[in-house]
Amino acid sequence: MRITVFTDYAFRVLIYLALNPERRVTINNIADDYGISKNHLMKVVNLLANAGLVTASRGPQGGLKLAQQADKIMVGEIIRLTEDNIQLVECFRPDNGCAITPACELKAILDESLRAFFGVLDKYSLQNLVIHRSDLQKLL
Repeated sequence: MRITVFTDYAFRVLIYLALNPERRVTINNIADDYGISKNHLMKVVNLLANAGLVTASRGPQGGLKLAQQADKIMVGEIIRLTEDNIQLVECFRPDNGCAITPACELKAILDESLRAFFGVLDKYSLQNLVIHRSDLQKLL
């Protein structure tokens, strides 16, 4: 499984906000510090805000903040939210047309591995990603 740039940016936004809980930050702050596209970040932030992970306010005192405590935002939750195609092979999709699906064990094996993958990710929160807070802050 490969994580998309969209998911990578979602993690970066959340990490940035977790590192700056005392202030509101802007998309421009995040884009400048990471050297990434402001337009792409706007789409990411919109999804995170709609999911209730980030609060966004406009105006001179506006900006972004985490909507939940970092230890309540789970890594697996973020990936499920941002990855729209976790279906590893055709037989996972509703429009499956694979002729050997009824006798093939690949789907069962991959399903088991996907459950294990998310089982591990669901053990970790955003707080775990910023455990080296001072080292991360030096890099931004």
